[in-house]
Amino acid sequence: MPLSPVRPGSPGAVYFSLLGPLSAVIDGRPLPLGPRKQRLVLATLLSRPNTPVPVDVLTDVVWPEGPPRTARKNLQVYVSAARALFGAVDGDDRGRVVHDCGGYRLRVEEGELDTLRFTTLARAGRAAGERGDLRTAARLLREALDLWGERPPLHDLRDSAGVAEEAERLEARCLTVYEDWAEAEIETGRAGVAVDGLRDLVERHPFRERLRAAWMNSLHQTGRQAEALAVYDDYRQLLARELGLEPSPAMAGLYRAMLGEGRASRPSAPRSAAGGVSLPADSRHFTGREDELAGLLDVSGSPDGAVLVVSGPAGVGKSALAVRAAHLLADSFPDGRVHVRARREDGVARSRNDVLDELGRLCGVGGPGRPDPARAEDAWQDWLARHRALVVLDDVADEASVRGLLPRSGRSSVLLTARGQLAGLEAVHRTALAVPGEDESLELLGTLIGGDRLRTDRAAALRIVRACGGLPLAVAVSGMRLAVLRHLPLAEYADRLDDPAAALDELVAGDVSVRSRLAAGWRDLSARDRGALIRIAGPARDGGFTLERAMAALDRDERGTIRAVESLIDSGAVTSPSGEVTAHAALYEVPRLLCLYVREEAVPEGAGRTRLSRG
Repeated sequence: MPLSPVRPGSPGAVYFSLLGPLSAVIDGRPLPLGPRKQRLVLATLLSRPNTPVPVDVLTDVVWPEGPPRTARKNLQVYVSAARALFGAVDGDDRGRVVHDCGGYRLRVEEGELDTLRFTTLARAGRAAGERGDLRTAARLLREALDLWGERPPLHDLRDSAGVAEEAERLEARCLTVYEDWAEAEIETGRAGVAVDGLRDLVERHPFRERLRAAWMNSLHQTGRQAEALAVYDDYRQLLARELGLEPSPAMAGLYRAMLGEGRASRPSAPRSAAGGVSLPADSRHFTGREDELAGLLDVSGSPDGAVLVVSGPAGVGKSALAVRAAHLLADSFPDGRVHVRARREDGVARSRNDVLDELGRLCGVGGPGRPDPARAEDAWQDWLARHRALVVLDDVADEASVRGLLPRSGRSSVLLTARGQLAGLEAVHRTALAVPGEDESLELLGTLIGGDRLRTDRAAALRIVRACGGLPLAVAVSGMRLAVLRHLPLAEYADRLDDPAAALDELVAGDVSVRSRLAAGWRDLSARDRGALIRIAGPARDGGFTLERAMAALDRDERGTIRAVESLIDSGAVTSPSGEVTAHAALYEVPRLLCLYVREEAVPEGAGRTRLSRG
């Protein structure tokens, strides 16, 4: 990696660096950053500047083996130390570190943090290259690379897994910018300045095709034809031996151009093997969700790519929202949009390697046979780095099933849907879906049964929506059922849904069953979470409960109850207030239909438990 660091920053301003050891200077004078745990907190906040970092993430970074009982209090001490640091610099902390959305957000400007400056320069350089101004592109990209120190980013804190993961992402971004810079220099006839650095990087990242192509081009342009051809031959043998693959058509085309003594140019990125698009049909009955959809479109379509998580209870409409967004983002992802379900038809989670194989087939990454998983992952990451694609991974079971599939660099985006919140994934944009408002739910029902029928008895339609707990899946199943049973009055169907013993039996339309969807979510819960949910859902009034009621139902102390409730929130089984509120003031909720299902599960078979349909 490059070489001599350049440290911008105006006189009197603090300047933080993550692209090397964690450090801070003001007017060339180093600032003390405190003991190791305090520096871990500061590094994590700086790695996500101007973005809320959840307390749980900070806790995992500082205490990866498990937090002590005093973890939250200790975190407050470390955050207070960060505030004091800024207070010493600014004269006051000016709200630099604020409590926000269940975590802490560090406000920092571009001239105060090297990674922000790096991102700005890289984006400007890429934009210049897309305009055809390659000399300006090369200059700006070189400036970005010169921010890097001689040692790896955050190397002094990499014994923390959370910090190490962030450092690896930074290194991957630097590789992409290095490739952009080398290609710009080669295109302007200055290949000699890049050739030696490319050789070193290819030795460290042998499967990164774009690096190898740039090295081949730089050798070719500087008159070292035999060496350029040998680079390709070494790569071809490496792929065949380790992955059972051939070089991409673009790479092979570059090789043929060099054999013919023609002018070799950088290879263009091939489209996915599936013709660019492999998405389910967009629902004709999609309604509402304007704010959530706008947020997904804005973040997913950003020039630098992103990882997004859409979470929420079973049936809340996560998949429908993700698919709608993917269809609307056609212009933003020229190299493809693909959708892969992370579970089998029976609801059991697929293995990560199984999902990776399907992604490879859809995007033209794989070859005959099944390569070693580690090599297949490297090939997938290389494909993501070289393309601008959108990948939707639907109904993800847990973090482990998608680690290694998310882009480490490049401009591709990945959109995940999951019942749980996948809290162990860092540097992601999160959208937690709640049940829509009554007006949106009525609109959905009306699209299925017809507006005229809904208006004939709007009060009964509202009862149907409320009996469904507003859950879009249940409202849609009610609409599909009523669309077939044209003779059935809305009021009579509402009466059926109001009956707790019959509601889930009514929510079946053909092969679509709300009970079966709830059952899949139930199977995902741990035995401990199932037991807690049974005890909470039984006495809860319409699903709502306070911390005090949960303590009584679980027969636990306050700390144990909070942990149990937060575990259920993380799994998607319990919803919590969207704003900040103390645990004692919060009103939690088990969705009505899940409450009914849990009460069924709590009754032993043969003890008066009857079901007309198991879905």
